[in-house]
Amino acid sequence: MKKLILLLTLLPILAFSQTKSESGIKMTSEYGSENQELQDIMNLENIDYYKVKFIGDDLKGKNFQLIVKEMWNGKIKEVDTVVNTSKNERMLPIKSDTLNLRVTAKKSSENELKLVFRFPQFGNEKTFKATSSDDYSLKDVGTNMDIEIGKEFSAFAYILPYEKDGWKMWCAVDSSGKDIESWGKEFGIEHYLIFEMKFE
Repeated sequence: MKKLILLLTLLPILAFSQTKSESGIKMTSEYGSENQELQDIMNLENIDYYKVKFIGDDLKGKNFQLIVKEMWNGKIKEVDTVVNTSKNERMLPIKSDTLNLRVTAKKSSENELKLVFRFPQFGNEKTFKATSSDDYSLKDVGTNMDIEIGKEFSAFAYILPYEKDGWKMWCAVDSSGKDIESWGKEFGIEHYLIFEMKFE
């Protein structure tokens, strides 16, 4: 009898957990190209390429915005809007439960980074000042984020590695569990970019 009561008590909790998970928005990504020859060229040129999907019933009919925070020496130097579909009549709200996005990033010159964001309706290219380092790497940090309507979340971070004892470590940074804005101070990273999104 005690087991039955416990089971009946847990059922609403389990049902709530499943409902919450099913109604949430998830970000998934695929890195690189399926074409090996093209991937070899991208590796040579240090080009990062992601195919991204945002999936969730709550997306339908929503607008979205994408902003970038430029981090220098542990501080936010500048915040800029890359995309805001609610501010442009030609950019329509999301029509289904899925938003597709392709992101390409590379260091285009000695002191410049270039990123291209391609959505189904449009694309946007942005350039940013950079350090002399060739070690920039784009990370899909949003795949580990809780995404809710009306709340900003970090989708990507274009980072330099954490350097220690002659080693360069990117994964030690993005898997650290630290707040992304604190990475500069925490790991001594001179410069990086944070790309945040919001659905509303």
